[in-house]
Amino acid sequence: MANKPKGHGLSADIAKKMNAKYDESLEQDARVWIEQILGIELVPGSNPAEPVGSSAFGTALKDGQILCRLVNALMPGKISKVNAQTMAFKQMENIGNYLKACEDYGVGKGDLFQTVDLYEQTNMMAVVTGLHALGRAAQKNSYAGPVLGVKESDANVREFTDEQMKAGQHMIGLQMGTNEGASQAGMTFGKRRFVVD
Repeated sequence: MANKPKGHGLSADIAKKMNAKYDESLEQDARVWIEQILGIELVPGSNPAEPVGSSAFGTALKDGQILCRLVNALMPGKISKVNAQTMAFKQMENIGNYLKACEDYGVGKGDLFQTVDLYEQTNMMAVVTGLHALGRAAQKNSYAGPVLGVKESDANVREFTDEQMKAGQHMIGLQMGTNEGASQAGMTFGKRRFVVD
């Protein structure tokens, strides 16, 4: 994985497009949120007011330990064993445990990233988006600590009586249009038809 060849042709174009989508301001917001919750400096020696970039951010999160600690701060004891070993499969297991815990916490499966997106840093924007989704879920679950992003909306289910439903069947909604004032005056298509006796 360390000496993986760079892509050429279509692979390089796809990688370039994915890198162009990376938003450093969203990364900065996520980094500050993690640092506030855990009380650590994610990238030692970095300026807290400036983004660190996808490479440094990915390297800081790559082993999955910080992500597991983050989930345990939101849901105490959720991940009972955080692997501190440097073997690749143990680090990927940490990331997998984090993703499973996020799903249990209420983060949608579509908002989460794949383990390889972080471990090989192939799609760091998906990682940042996943952290923002966790921030939304934390607000929805009434986490009292620092917040990340906007609060997710709640369902607003409407209840109608049978009488209200029947009354609506006799109305033509404006989305269907209206025929008031409609006529065919001025409607001419093509040449006029002349009838000769």
